[in-house]
Amino acid sequence: MSKRREILKGLGLIAAASVVATVAKAQADPSKEHRLVIQVSDNNPALMTLALNNAANVSAVYAAKGEDVTIEVVAYGPGLHMLRADTSPIKERVEDFPKSMPNFIFSACANTIQNMEKTEGKSFALIGKPNIVDAGVVRLMELQEQGWSYIKV
Repeated sequence: MSKRREILKGLGLIAAASVVATVAKAQADPSKEHRLVIQVSDNNPALMTLALNNAANVSAVYAAKGEDVTIEVVAYGPGLHMLRADTSPIKERVEDFPKSMPNFIFSACANTIQNMEKTEGKSFALIGKPNIVDAGVVRLMELQEQGWSYIKV
């Protein structure tokens, strides 16, 4: 075998070993960032409760593994009632939920807020200290494009 072929073969083996090591490290990395976004777009107390139960369960599983997880619940359309102080069917739980979970946030759709206020002719307060996003659907898209896992209840 020529010296050039031996060098190329050696470089190929080094490259292959590097790829294997990188893949193994990625698979075994306990510091992997877990991120979950949950869509709430129905005015249904059972689904709202399910969304929070799912968030709590995911948080508990990763806490038991010693791993971090960030969870965001995005409420829009009729699902915004989940976060409305005057109409939330699960108001107490929404108020208390962020206190019990690190790395958790509610997001509320600004388009839905504007449309509801216009239709009802009044403004309203939100609970759960939500992040106001321009559009709930856009927020879901952006988070999925950033690699977040997605669940619709």
